[in-house]
Amino acid sequence: MTLETALRRSDHRVTRPRQLVWDVLHEAGTHLSAAEIVDAVHVLDPGVNSSSVYRTLGLFAELNLVRESRLGETSTWEPAHEDAVIHLICSRCGTTSHHDAAVVDTLRAQLEQSGNFEPHSIDVTVTGRCAHCSTAS
Repeated sequence: MTLETALRRSDHRVTRPRQLVWDVLHEAGTHLSAAEIVDAVHVLDPGVNSSSVYRTLGLFAELNLVRESRLGETSTWEPAHEDAVIHLICSRCGTTSHHDAAVVDTLRAQLEQSGNFEPHSIDVTVTGRCAHCSTAS
């Protein structure tokens, strides 16, 4: 689905700040803090107001176009994805990668079958060292 389609379905327009935030998130290939998104948008168009970027992130989250994750002490953003992903966070360099894991789907099914809890989203994080930092030590 394109940004235009997603926004128009909910009676929103595609504005330059919205398009730039969308482009930055999709080209990054990793989690970005709001400040990093603002900086990247300003590289592309210094005239975009920082508050426009923050409002855009809020709108995109409301429309389930992006996903906000609390990875450690920082909140980061990425394009929306299915829950069956585990976030692997390097405690040395801070990079975040995704690992597809059927165990997340299993957890969702177990929670739904128990009848005691209906999960809306599952966000699993694992901290450790990435391959680059492990070999560098």
